[in-house]
Amino acid sequence: MMSDLPRDMEEEVLSKLPMTSLRRARFTCKRWNNSLSKNLSFTKKYKNEAAKRKEEYQVVMMLEYKVYLMSVNLLNPSPSIEPIGKLFSLDDATHDGVDIGKIFHCDGLLLCVTKDRTRLVVWNPFNGQTRWIQPRDTYHSCDRYALGYENTTKYSRRSHKVLRFVDDYDHSLKRRVCEFEIFNLNTSSWKVVDFNPGWMMIQYFYRGLSLKGNTYWFAEENLVGKIGRVFLLCFNFTTESFGPRLPLPFRGRYGDTLSLSSVREEQLAVLFQKSDAPAYTLKVWISSKVGPNAVSWHKVFLSVDMKPFTGFQFLNYAGSFFVDEKKKVVVVIDMTRSPPLPIRNMAYIIGENGYFKTVDLGDFANRNCWPLVCSYVPSSVKINQASPLGNQRNTRS
Repeated sequence: MMSDLPRDMEEEVLSKLPMTSLRRARFTCKRWNNSLSKNLSFTKKYKNEAAKRKEEYQVVMMLEYKVYLMSVNLLNPSPSIEPIGKLFSLDDATHDGVDIGKIFHCDGLLLCVTKDRTRLVVWNPFNGQTRWIQPRDTYHSCDRYALGYENTTKYSRRSHKVLRFVDDYDHSLKRRVCEFEIFNLNTSSWKVVDFNPGWMMIQYFYRGLSLKGNTYWFAEENLVGKIGRVFLLCFNFTTESFGPRLPLPFRGRYGDTLSLSSVREEQLAVLFQKSDAPAYTLKVWISSKVGPNAVSWHKVFLSVDMKPFTGFQFLNYAGSFFVDEKKKVVVVIDMTRSPPLPIRNMAYIIGENGYFKTVDLGDFANRNCWPLVCSYVPSSVKINQASPLGNQRNTRS
């Protein structure tokens, strides 16, 4: 029996399994489930083994309201992006049937918002833990979310938090509506944050990106009667506040395609494609320094005229991407533009010297479900669970 093997040999065998297979194996043995897969030494060994395997370059994608772990291979003449498996929680048998509308990655955890925007769950696909979060009052369609953590001392356990906010214009009330509140997973409490933003707004299609526990967004200047420039804004989960406006390496505005990604969980990457002439040039920069109060940028990482390849601008409310620094390649996830033919989810692989490949991600695309990709690093982070009574306290800052 494999369960009779010495612990170090068990770790050696299990560390070579793909993550979806590892989850199935873990639940066949109570000891593995309770200790081995949640052990920091095993997690480190698993990451090292995964790095050795080309097929273990992994990302998480949301396609057609489902969440997948994808294997990425950009080495072959014909690159491949294939599903390793659909991610679902074995702690909740109904989760596989739940449609997911948005995902947000931080520290190996995924924050998932259901398609109907009525439920919120924090989920660790590596150890199978989930936690469904009850609203302070109610969730509604204008909500935006972010997941981050408080940067504490080296030996302190990270305090993970969820930011929920509304930043929209209510036409019936003829005024802007701004609401900010934070849920602390350690204390199971919501806290209302009184904050008066000095920017115009964070548009609904500007997705946040978590890096080193903080979340970054594009925001717009507050100019009366005008469309203001776009800048970068950081929410600091330690101070529970927004930092100063951070510069971007371009002059962007509403309608441009703007997207954020991370590189090695250490640096920001930003993608920019103009909405007016010349609309087809795609540019990507990687930060040289990044923090809640300061950011600086390297020279442009990649600049490609997309007119010969696609002839269209990537969607400003889709167009998520990831970067392979070594191969100097950018992979943009979007939809095809070929009416009246059915629309499909597609990966566009873009590099230097005319390198361009596409990978069909399968199935016809739902125009209402924008494909989304985010980085993913397996983590043994434990999700604090609610008290036995499920009580969640509410406070006001």
